[in-house]
Amino acid sequence: MKILGIDFTSRPSRRKPITCIHCTLDADALRTQSFEEWKSFEVFESALAMPGAWVAGIDFPFGQARRFIETIGWPSTWAAYVHHAGQLGRTGFREALNRYKENRIAGDKEHRRATDEAAGSVSPQKLYGVPVGLMFFEGAPRLLAAGVSIPHLHCGDPQRIAVEAYPGVLARQHIGRRSYKNDTRKKQTVDQHEARRDLLQALREEAPRRYGFSIVAPGDLCDDPGADHIDALLCAVQAAWAWRQRGERFGAPETVDQLEGWIANPHLAVTVPRRGHGPSPHEIDRKHKGSRSERVFADG
Repeated sequence: MKILGIDFTSRPSRRKPITCIHCTLDADALRTQSFEEWKSFEVFESALAMPGAWVAGIDFPFGQARRFIETIGWPSTWAAYVHHAGQLGRTGFREALNRYKENRIAGDKEHRRATDEAAGSVSPQKLYGVPVGLMFFEGAPRLLAAGVSIPHLHCGDPQRIAVEAYPGVLARQHIGRRSYKNDTRKKQTVDQHEARRDLLQALREEAPRRYGFSIVAPGDLCDDPGADHIDALLCAVQAAWAWRQRGERFGAPETVDQLEGWIANPHLAVTVPRRGHGPSPHEIDRKHKGSRSERVFADG
């Protein structure tokens, strides 16, 4: 199977491109093949349109929290609210999120999905610092427009499958909270380079036990001080693991919320308490029975 790991950005450029690693997954190994750096969204869109079969792990939040969607009054399905967000435009989307926070009390301004709480990731509403809200805005509507399949969120082409990746949660499992990257040159350190080397070594040593396959990747992945290359590899690992779990909901928890989505990672493949009005497993099965998603979501 062809596996893509994509380290995303909300504003690709020559200095900070979208980084993609191309890999192949066979019976027992994930093998890196090549890298690409995409300086515009047009190249990203072309990659999503590329004929399958492939599975891509992409590093941005595919969905928003159920609490946010229901409270702000956006449409009540993933495809509908993603389309709505895209129609707002970048400025309108930012204004909508800022207005939502204006009169809310501290601690109730930005909401996390169940998967964010499990992974330790920030709210997909966040517009500052690491602007994952803008990453959602630029990424999710493009997934919808491309017609890819997203397990538990959207039924598209079963030969082109995208899963949400988050390199941070996988990196923490191997090297704890050691800093391993920085985009600012003067803040890049020898210790960070050493952390990247330790991360790659840990991946190689522990992958068969943790993920069920070995990882064949060159050591020079560690030479990128911004860690875009090794982050893309981590995305590919999460995508490959999800593909191998395709007969078990692609590794998603039994209680995955079809409005929010989930991050593909073994550590998160556990049942989490159901929140709000998330669909039950019975409702999920009933919704997809007899549809094309039955192949994608159940049988792979």
